[in-house]
Amino acid sequence: MIYHLGLGSNLGDPAKNLERARRRLASPSLVILRASALYRTEPVGFAGQPWFLNQVIEVESDLSPGELLEALKAIEKKMGRRPARRDGPRVIDIDILLAESMVIRTASLNVPHLRLEMRNFVLAPLAEIAPGAIHPVLGESIADLLRASPDRSRVERIETGSDPGRGGGRGARALPAAKMRPRSG
Repeated sequence: MIYHLGLGSNLGDPAKNLERARRRLASPSLVILRASALYRTEPVGFAGQPWFLNQVIEVESDLSPGELLEALKAIEKKMGRRPARRDGPRVIDIDILLAESMVIRTASLNVPHLRLEMRNFVLAPLAEIAPGAIHPVLGESIADLLRASPDRSRVERIETGSDPGRGGGRGARALPAAKMRPRSG
């Protein structure tokens, strides 16, 4: 199954935290197919904290959504994530954004991720690697959702070298969320 995962960090060294998370995710049961560039993003929901680095990766896995969620929570715990304030600072956050065209609503898992269509910190990197992916509840493409997003928080794509998954930087280019346009691909 193809999944799109959202990664975020704003404590310690966020770029290294995202890199560590990607390394821990890669396994015989999970192959990383594509990774967006890193995005420096303004906190949403709780403003009194450092800005985040966010990234979206596309993976292929034979794990069920529930099994994948368990694996992601185990990685978060190993990396030092502890229960904290909702939308607050974190060493690492790994969310299942999309699981192909599946819709899952349980006490522990919501796919597509709740409020995905209103969160540019995941829409922008998701639109970079999968602009034509369709939100299975709303029936709209990720690119269209980004264009129509009501979120006005700042999202800055970090310019990277030839491998955007590594997150190496050459500076940042500020892109106000309202003016972001996904690259084709």
